[in-house]
Amino acid sequence: MATRRTIITCAITGAIHTPTMSDALPLTPEQIVDQAVDAAKAGAAILHLHARDPQTGAPSIDPGLFEQIVPEIQSRCDAVINISTGGSLTSSIAQRIAPALVLQPEMCSLNMGSLNFSFHPLARRYESWKHDWEQAYVAGSEANIFRNTFADIREASEALKPHGIRFEHECYDVGHLYNLKFCMDEGQFEAPVFLQFVMGILGGIGAEIENLMVMKATADRLFRDGYRWSVLGAGNAQMRLATVAAALGGNVRVGLEDSLFIRRGELARTNAQQVAKVRSLIEGLDLAVASPDDARETLALRDAAA
Repeated sequence: MATRRTIITCAITGAIHTPTMSDALPLTPEQIVDQAVDAAKAGAAILHLHARDPQTGAPSIDPGLFEQIVPEIQSRCDAVINISTGGSLTSSIAQRIAPALVLQPEMCSLNMGSLNFSFHPLARRYESWKHDWEQAYVAGSEANIFRNTFADIREASEALKPHGIRFEHECYDVGHLYNLKFCMDEGQFEAPVFLQFVMGILGGIGAEIENLMVMKATADRLFRDGYRWSVLGAGNAQMRLATVAAALGGNVRVGLEDSLFIRRGELARTNAQQVAKVRSLIEGLDLAVASPDDARETLALRDAAA
């Protein structure tokens, strides 16, 4: 019997945390590349990528920055590249998918519904900030709706699918699973779909194990054997939910986008440190970690037979 292999995704920098919150957060293209390659060496099969303004550290969806990041990573490792189509709470879907259209990676993330995506409580933790933009950016998320309408989802699908790009369908609540099922019934996506249960973001489903079981049971009912799944636990739920997901037959996502910590009260030094920790937890369950080619085969990516 073939050994089941657990896919580790590493989300390298994201668009939530700011430079004040951790010196380990990669900001320049060079830092993002180096941390991504090290995460791949530590065991990450998929690299989930955002970009940052190298001068200020602010999140950016400038395709030119991704052009400095993606080819360099590809020249140094064989990990699956997954470009975010999130990246901004205020930009249009056309703006958010622009980097993926230029770079045409094997995968993109795609959010499956609108929500009150907020991280404004973080603004209370800091008395001073490294950059002028940070406090207003964090506090201002209280007023934002992260828009992902059915029209937005269709626009992203129609623009990216012709390039052979498949999706990490980010589901922040149970209703997002039903949204995806509707879109599949409309012919926008084909099985096997790759679900990322995003848990613990303010505005989405809480990071409790009971909620994970509800998400999985709902996916089982809607998609039967036509899906693969992974779990993202935000903040201090990261390793706990990853361990439960691996034990249940799922896959895992870690990275400084999702948590700045390696354990309670201790900031992670790098993304690779988080990957190494979750790998040890997976292997401690007597499970194997997937290689990039394992992930390509499992998720039916375009390079699976290359």
